[in-house]
Amino acid sequence: MSAVADRPFLDRSFFASDPVRCAEALVGCTLVWGACAGIVVETEAYAAEGDAACHTFRRPSARQFVADHPAGAAYVYFNYGMHWLANVLVKGEAEGFVLLRAVQPVAGLAWMRRRRGPRDVAELCSGPGRLARAFGIDGRHHGVDLCAGGRRGFLARVRTPEIVRGPRVGISLAQEKPWRFAVGGNPHVSRPRPG
Repeated sequence: MSAVADRPFLDRSFFASDPVRCAEALVGCTLVWGACAGIVVETEAYAAEGDAACHTFRRPSARQFVADHPAGAAYVYFNYGMHWLANVLVKGEAEGFVLLRAVQPVAGLAWMRRRRGPRDVAELCSGPGRLARAFGIDGRHHGVDLCAGGRRGFLARVRTPEIVRGPRVGISLAQEKPWRFAVGGNPHVSRPRPG
Protein backbone atom coordinates (compact mmCIF):
# COMPACT_ATOMS: atom_id res chain seq x y z
CA MET A 1 0.00 0.00 0.00
CA SER A 2 3.01 2.30 0.42
CA ALA A 3 3.13 2.85 -3.36
CA VAL A 4 -0.20 4.68 -3.23
CA ALA A 5 -0.24 6.11 0.29
CA ASP A 6 1.62 9.34 -0.53
CA ARG A 7 -0.90 10.56 -3.14
CA PRO A 8 -3.85 12.81 -2.25
CA PHE A 9 -7.42 11.55 -2.24
CA LEU A 10 -9.77 13.17 -4.73
CA ASP A 11 -12.00 15.73 -3.03
CA ARG A 12 -15.66 16.47 -3.65
CA SER A 13 -14.93 19.03 -6.36
CA PHE A 14 -13.75 16.18 -8.63
CA PHE A 15 -17.30 14.74 -8.57
CA ALA A 16 -18.97 18.15 -9.04
CA SER A 17 -18.87 17.61 -12.78
CA ASP A 18 -21.06 15.63 -15.12
CA PRO A 19 -21.18 11.81 -15.24
CA VAL A 20 -19.60 11.42 -18.70
CA ARG A 21 -16.64 13.70 -18.03
CA CYS A 22 -16.17 12.22 -14.56
CA ALA A 23 -16.29 8.62 -15.88
CA GLU A 24 -13.45 9.40 -18.27
CA ALA A 25 -11.47 11.33 -15.64
CA LEU A 26 -11.67 8.45 -13.12
CA VAL A 27 -9.86 6.09 -15.50
CA GLY A 28 -6.27 5.96 -14.27
CA CYS A 29 -7.14 7.02 -10.71
CA THR A 30 -6.69 4.50 -7.90
CA LEU A 31 -9.59 3.08 -5.91
CA VAL A 32 -8.63 2.51 -2.27
CA TRP A 33 -10.94 0.35 -0.15
CA GLY A 34 -9.44 -0.62 3.17
CA ALA A 35 -6.48 -2.90 2.52
CA CYS A 36 -7.29 -3.20 -1.19
CA ALA A 37 -6.38 -0.82 -3.98
CA GLY A 38 -6.46 -0.88 -7.76
CA ILE A 39 -6.02 1.43 -10.71
CA VAL A 40 -9.40 2.15 -12.30
CA VAL A 41 -9.16 0.83 -15.86
CA GLU A 42 -12.83 0.86 -16.89
CA THR A 43 -15.93 2.94 -16.09
CA GLU A 44 -19.38 3.71 -17.44
CA ALA A 45 -21.43 6.92 -17.10
CA TYR A 46 -25.15 7.07 -16.29
CA ALA A 47 -27.09 10.36 -16.41
CA ALA A 48 -29.84 11.00 -13.87
CA GLU A 49 -31.90 12.87 -16.47
CA GLY A 50 -32.97 11.42 -19.81
CA ASP A 51 -30.97 8.18 -19.60
CA ALA A 52 -33.28 5.16 -19.79
CA ALA A 53 -30.49 2.88 -18.52
CA CYS A 54 -29.98 4.87 -15.30
CA HIS A 55 -31.71 3.78 -12.09
CA THR A 56 -33.20 7.26 -11.70
CA PHE A 57 -35.27 6.69 -14.86
CA ARG A 58 -37.61 4.21 -13.13
CA ARG A 59 -36.62 4.02 -9.47
CA PRO A 60 -37.87 6.72 -7.09
CA SER A 61 -35.38 5.42 -4.49
CA ALA A 62 -32.48 6.26 -6.83
CA ARG A 63 -33.84 9.77 -7.42
CA GLN A 64 -34.13 10.18 -3.65
CA PHE A 65 -30.55 8.98 -3.22
CA VAL A 66 -29.35 11.70 -5.61
CA ALA A 67 -31.33 14.32 -3.69
CA ASP A 68 -30.12 13.17 -0.25
CA HIS A 69 -26.41 12.51 -0.83
CA PRO A 70 -23.42 14.64 -1.79
CA ALA A 71 -21.26 14.18 -4.85
CA GLY A 72 -18.74 11.43 -4.15
CA ALA A 73 -21.15 9.14 -2.28
CA ALA A 74 -21.07 5.41 -3.07
CA TYR A 75 -24.21 4.10 -4.77
CA VAL A 76 -24.14 0.32 -4.27
CA TYR A 77 -26.90 -1.99 -5.48
CA PHE A 78 -27.59 -5.69 -5.97
CA ASN A 79 -27.85 -6.44 -9.69
CA TYR A 80 -30.22 -9.16 -10.94
CA GLY A 81 -30.07 -10.81 -7.51
CA MET A 82 -26.49 -11.93 -8.23
CA HIS A 83 -23.82 -9.25 -7.86
CA TRP A 84 -23.20 -6.07 -5.92
CA LEU A 85 -22.16 -3.18 -8.17
CA ALA A 86 -20.34 -0.05 -7.01
CA ASN A 87 -20.98 3.41 -8.42
CA VAL A 88 -20.05 6.92 -7.32
CA LEU A 89 -22.53 9.81 -7.36
CA VAL A 90 -21.75 12.81 -9.57
CA LYS A 91 -23.51 16.13 -8.95
CA GLY A 92 -22.42 19.24 -10.79
CA GLU A 93 -23.22 20.47 -14.28
CA ALA A 94 -25.30 17.30 -14.52
CA GLU A 95 -26.19 14.54 -12.08
CA GLY A 96 -25.76 10.80 -12.35
CA PHE A 97 -23.45 7.93 -11.55
CA VAL A 98 -20.15 6.43 -12.61
CA LEU A 99 -20.15 2.63 -12.54
CA LEU A 100 -16.79 1.13 -11.60
CA ARG A 101 -16.39 -1.66 -14.16
CA ALA A 102 -12.80 -2.84 -13.67
CA VAL A 103 -9.59 -2.14 -11.79
CA GLN A 104 -6.02 -3.37 -12.05
CA PRO A 105 -5.14 -4.58 -8.52
CA VAL A 106 -2.11 -3.00 -6.87
CA ALA A 107 -2.62 -3.86 -3.18
CA GLY A 108 -4.55 -6.43 -1.16
CA LEU A 109 -4.31 -9.32 -3.61
CA ALA A 110 -4.46 -11.87 -0.79
CA TRP A 111 -7.77 -10.38 0.38
CA MET A 112 -9.14 -10.30 -3.17
CA ARG A 113 -8.22 -13.94 -3.78
CA ARG A 114 -9.73 -14.94 -0.44
CA ARG A 115 -13.03 -13.40 -1.58
CA ARG A 116 -12.93 -14.58 -5.20
CA GLY A 117 -10.78 -17.69 -5.15
CA PRO A 118 -7.32 -18.40 -6.58
CA ARG A 119 -7.77 -16.57 -9.86
CA ASP A 120 -5.38 -15.06 -12.35
CA VAL A 121 -4.78 -11.44 -11.32
CA ALA A 122 -6.26 -10.16 -14.62
CA GLU A 123 -9.59 -11.82 -13.77
CA LEU A 124 -9.89 -10.68 -10.15
CA CYS A 125 -11.57 -7.34 -10.84
CA SER A 126 -12.38 -7.43 -14.57
CA GLY A 127 -16.08 -6.64 -14.40
CA PRO A 128 -18.26 -4.69 -11.97
CA GLY A 129 -19.52 -7.73 -10.02
CA ARG A 130 -16.03 -9.20 -9.74
CA LEU A 131 -14.61 -5.86 -8.65
CA ALA A 132 -17.19 -5.41 -5.87
CA ARG A 133 -16.71 -8.94 -4.59
CA ALA A 134 -12.90 -8.76 -4.67
CA PHE A 135 -12.95 -5.46 -2.74
CA GLY A 136 -15.62 -6.66 -0.30
CA ILE A 137 -18.09 -3.98 -1.41
CA ASP A 138 -21.75 -4.74 -0.66
CA GLY A 139 -24.99 -3.16 0.53
CA ARG A 140 -23.42 -2.06 3.83
CA HIS A 141 -21.46 0.51 1.83
CA HIS A 142 -24.44 2.13 0.09
CA GLY A 143 -24.16 5.86 0.78
CA VAL A 144 -20.57 5.82 2.13
CA ASP A 145 -18.90 9.18 1.50
CA LEU A 146 -15.83 8.52 -0.64
CA CYS A 147 -14.59 12.08 -0.12
CA ALA A 148 -14.55 11.96 3.68
CA GLY A 149 -10.98 10.68 3.94
CA GLY A 150 -10.06 7.61 5.89
CA ARG A 151 -9.78 4.20 4.28
CA ARG A 152 -12.04 4.56 1.23
CA GLY A 153 -11.78 6.85 -1.76
CA PHE A 154 -9.90 7.60 -4.94
CA LEU A 155 -6.31 8.74 -5.42
CA ALA A 156 -5.42 11.12 -8.23
CA ARG A 157 -3.84 9.77 -11.41
CA VAL A 158 -0.08 9.43 -11.63
CA ARG A 159 -0.30 9.83 -15.41
CA THR A 160 -3.06 10.06 -18.01
CA PRO A 161 -3.55 6.69 -19.74
CA GLU A 162 -4.58 6.13 -23.33
CA ILE A 163 -8.37 5.94 -23.00
CA VAL A 164 -10.72 4.31 -25.48
CA ARG A 165 -14.48 4.70 -25.43
CA GLY A 166 -17.39 2.65 -26.61
CA PRO A 167 -21.03 1.82 -25.91
CA ARG A 168 -22.10 0.64 -22.48
CA VAL A 169 -22.58 -3.10 -22.01
CA GLY A 170 -24.83 -5.35 -19.93
CA ILE A 171 -27.87 -3.11 -20.36
CA SER A 172 -30.98 -3.38 -22.54
CA LEU A 173 -31.81 0.34 -22.84
CA ALA A 174 -29.82 3.28 -24.23
CA GLN A 175 -27.08 0.94 -25.45
CA GLU A 176 -26.03 3.38 -28.16
CA LYS A 177 -24.47 5.93 -25.80
CA PRO A 178 -20.64 5.79 -26.04
CA TRP A 179 -20.25 6.28 -22.30
CA ARG A 180 -17.91 3.41 -21.51
CA PHE A 181 -14.27 4.35 -20.93
CA ALA A 182 -11.28 2.05 -20.58
CA VAL A 183 -7.51 1.94 -20.73
CA GLY A 184 -6.67 0.76 -24.25
CA GLY A 185 -5.13 -2.71 -24.37
CA ASN A 186 -5.26 -3.25 -20.60
CA PRO A 187 -5.82 -6.97 -19.80
CA HIS A 188 -7.89 -6.11 -16.68
CA VAL A 189 -10.68 -4.48 -18.74
CA SER A 190 -13.85 -6.57 -18.91
CA ARG A 191 -15.09 -8.24 -22.09
CA PRO A 192 -16.13 -7.35 -24.66
CA ARG A 193 -13.38 -4.77 -24.66
CA PRO A 194 -14.20 -1.34 -26.12
CA GLY A 195 -12.33 0.15 -29.03
